[in-house]
Amino acid sequence: MSQGNAGSQVNQRIEMMGCQIDNLSMEETLVKVEGFIKSGLPHQHVVVNVDKLVKANHDPELRRIINECALINVDGMPVVWASRLLGKRLKERVAGVDLFEALMQRSASKGWRVYLLGAREEVVSGVKQVYEKKYPGLTIAGYRNGYWKPEEEAGVVEQIKEAKADLLFVAISSPKKEHFLGQYQAQMKIPFAMGVGGTFDVAVGRVKRAPVWMQKSGLEWFYRFLQEPRRMFRRYFIEDMGFFWLLLKEVRRR
Repeated sequence: MSQGNAGSQVNQRIEMMGCQIDNLSMEETLVKVEGFIKSGLPHQHVVVNVDKLVKANHDPELRRIINECALINVDGMPVVWASRLLGKRLKERVAGVDLFEALMQRSASKGWRVYLLGAREEVVSGVKQVYEKKYPGLTIAGYRNGYWKPEEEAGVVEQIKEAKADLLFVAISSPKKEHFLGQYQAQMKIPFAMGVGGTFDVAVGRVKRAPVWMQKSGLEWFYRFLQEPRRMFRRYFIEDMGFFWLLLKEVRRR
């Protein structure tokens, strides 16, 4: 899958609920990404949050993909708090949306080429326009919406490969994006590929980011729920409740 696994062994990784997590700050994460890009070899990134931990518990293939990624960040204050409860203290939350922003800015200053994949056509094209204006000099090597038929997938992969980007941001739902990158990252030969979930919607203003105090208080999920209650109810109030059972099992094993 990712060619950066050997290099990732120098990280201080912790294990929570079956998933590995790199104990890195935002700045340390950016340094790692720059090293990946300089290497020219393909590396896959993933963020672990409550939803991802629950999904990985039911999906062994997703768990395998997560654990084989070259870089695994924690995105979600509940997971950070759980790490402290379990005596595996994570340094800080490295939110995917914040990492995306930092990498777009750094791409403009360092001349890295970016490919945007996912969301609806008007959203992904809007992200291109927003960031080209925000960071003059930023090179968008290509972009494509996140909707394609199974028979079109090989063409999508080839299109991305031919763009010769340094970074690939994938804004499609989990676990689809993890499986997509796990299957094709080596073939696409992108030095750094990252799933960004709903970040594109935030970037174009379709979805508002929670106030900073809610982010720090672990309530960003609730702010998102208030914006899209019908869509997010099942995830937050049914599926993700399994996190507390997983945490209880971890506590009992200590």
